[in-house]
Amino acid sequence: MMLRQGDIVLIPIPYTNLKSQKKRPVMIISNGYYNESSQDVIAIAITSNIRGIEYEVVIENEDMTEGNLKRISCIRTDKIYTLSRELIIKKFGKINDDIIDDVKKSINILIN
Repeated sequence: MMLRQGDIVLIPIPYTNLKSQKKRPVMIISNGYYNESSQDVIAIAITSNIRGIEYEVVIENEDMTEGNLKRISCIRTDKIYTLSRELIIKKFGKINDDIIDDVKKSINILIN
């Protein structure tokens, strides 16, 4: 599967008991070079539980260039994961470049 920065994919997340799991969306933040040359991707959590905290970037369907969201959600820029590509269940959307820029700015604020 070809993965690009801004793609939204579904991954399994284990429950704390490690006996079962749920499927959750994440946005790929690693760049194209990394995505093509690595068995991993760097991704960031997406949730519909909007809290209004500093490191959230709110997204709606009009922010999508591909696919649709079931509800208004947010990208949690303080929840970054390195994942094996093998964990990806499916791709179901892509975020527009303006939101990707907002995510990068939020990560920059987080680490500077």
